[in-house]
Amino acid sequence: MMSPCLSPIIVALDASTLAEAFSLADRLSPALCRLKVGKELFTAAGPQVVEGLQQRGFDVFLDLKFHDIPNTVGAACRVAAALGVWMVDVHASGGPAMLDAARHAVDSVTKPPILVGITILTSLHSADLQQIGMQGQVPEAVLRLAQLGHQHGLDGVVCSAAEASILRSLLPAGFQLVTPGIRPVGSDVNDQVRVVTPAEAMRLGSNYLVIGRPITQSFDPVSTLQDIVDSL
Repeated sequence: MMSPCLSPIIVALDASTLAEAFSLADRLSPALCRLKVGKELFTAAGPQVVEGLQQRGFDVFLDLKFHDIPNTVGAACRVAAALGVWMVDVHASGGPAMLDAARHAVDSVTKPPILVGITILTSLHSADLQQIGMQGQVPEAVLRLAQLGHQHGLDGVVCSAAEASILRSLLPAGFQLVTPGIRPVGSDVNDQVRVVTPAEAMRLGSNYLVIGRPITQSFDPVSTLQDIVDSL
């Protein structure tokens, strides 16, 4: 039996086909990372990609960001939990009833996945929040949503490392902080706005670091991943 992964790195599989996803996974190690399956890959390949990655020894973060009426989100989370995924996410802005439904759904399996809430996407500025009708600056909105998630049974939230330190100081130690927008020194920021290096994110209080293109589009993904792990 393979030992549990002790690395905080979650590699986002930026793939559009099953073959591409498996080819990349075969160049990585479940001892060094977990894998995130997002909307594009899951839409293209469905549950088969989750099952194939699990057969290769990887823990899978199913990143579909469920956001709908409570009954629909509960049903979706129940199916995701039955797949045996390691982590699943919902939008914290879906509200108390939706979060309660998600919690109840994942608890229906023997080994529930870690349930985390999306706070504010790392591609958004405070000005963007005002345009969609949200009050305050990004850190305030992130804190409100994180507190709501904690009150309604989430195991943690997805937030940028810029907000990690304040969340870590105001929420229980066991509340998990999953941080996207991680860019190793010298990497392009692409469409992310609030970005930090892996070491800085860990210092600020993040538990898990989601890294996609700097690894998946690297000339040597395995070497790049090992370098990041070594830097921590």
